[in-house]
Amino acid sequence: MSLRKILIHPDPRLKAKAVPVETFDTALAALADDMLETMYDAPGIGLAAPQIGVGQRLFVMDCVKEEGASPEPMVLINPEIVWSSEETNVYEEGCLSIPDQFADVTRPSEVEVTWQDVTGKAQSAKFDALWATCAQHEIDHLDGKLFIDYLKPLKRQIITRKMQKLKREQARAG
Repeated sequence: MSLRKILIHPDPRLKAKAVPVETFDTALAALADDMLETMYDAPGIGLAAPQIGVGQRLFVMDCVKEEGASPEPMVLINPEIVWSSEETNVYEEGCLSIPDQFADVTRPSEVEVTWQDVTGKAQSAKFDALWATCAQHEIDHLDGKLFIDYLKPLKRQIITRKMQKLKREQARAG
């Protein structure tokens, strides 16, 4: 397992639509392991493949945040939302590709998602609360959409400028 570099917005790879995973092999399993390690190290609760420069439809998540609780890592490959509740929730969202920036985003409070596991086996689950928000946020990444795309243009521009400045500072630091 190895840590992967997380792309920082703006980056064209974060706006590209990811392609479906077709090959379920040891390389895919290794990628999923790397993504989980990278997500936990960041630390975050979700990470989509495009965020590490891999244009494939998979993401990892673990929304267990309680102190001492056992982690529940999940790997979702070719995920699809097949049902969304009419009821909505507002969560203050952040993103590993947009560090230290947060904003309230309204999304369906429950979703049902179908996906494949690392062996290609079909899976399905209903998510609510933070798990539902995280799954929708990560699936957005697979479609080239960021949480700031839900914000008003001015707020989105301010955050984008902050990220451009951060990237310049990181480049100078080498």
